[in-house]
Amino acid sequence: MPKKTLAPQQARSRESLRKLLKAAAEVLGQHGVEGTTIPRIAHHAGLTPGAIYRRFRDKDTLLEEVILGILKRQADRTKTGMTPEAAGQIPLPVFAEQVINGMVLGYRLNAPLLRALRIFVQGRANTPFWRKACKLEVVAYEHVLELFLAHRNEIKHPDPRGAISMGLMMVISTLFEVVVMPTDLGPIKAFLPKDDLALRRELTRAFLRYLGVDQKRS
Repeated sequence: MPKKTLAPQQARSRESLRKLLKAAAEVLGQHGVEGTTIPRIAHHAGLTPGAIYRRFRDKDTLLEEVILGILKRQADRTKTGMTPEAAGQIPLPVFAEQVINGMVLGYRLNAPLLRALRIFVQGRANTPFWRKACKLEVVAYEHVLELFLAHRNEIKHPDPRGAISMGLMMVISTLFEVVVMPTDLGPIKAFLPKDDLALRRELTRAFLRYLGVDQKRS
């Protein structure tokens, strides 16, 4: 008889955990690390704080699982979204534009959550959690490198892999500085592209120019 009730109980437990992790991610994106509290998460998830503490000993333990889940899903989406063979069928200037356009849009839409993730992860440098988070980010990053390397013969830079990596770092660093964490820009903000359309265009141009790619589309 107990075996008949085990599956529904496990299903309810998994659904409760899913709701909790989703609520915690949403609260983190809305309120940042400091504003994310167990009572606020509980209210958002429709649970009691006690129910959360029965699963997680504190807020940090909960947020570690939330963030690793986010990074795992991101790595999975990146790996399954496109193969190098498919990327190689798209003209490199078009592919670079698509990737960078998607990055600008994604960073803009998720800026508060990305800001909270960076603050939380960097605050736990050299911990087991930090190492797991870094490993997941590397998985996603390396797959994007492989997609661009499908066009290695079109890249005039003497080190195609290194150039792609450096170019992507420049794009990512710029987006974090300009979109995700722009509070330190001060007066130099006036010298930046006037909107996201111009930002996408200039980032794509800079990326391709660094790789030594002819930007005339075929």
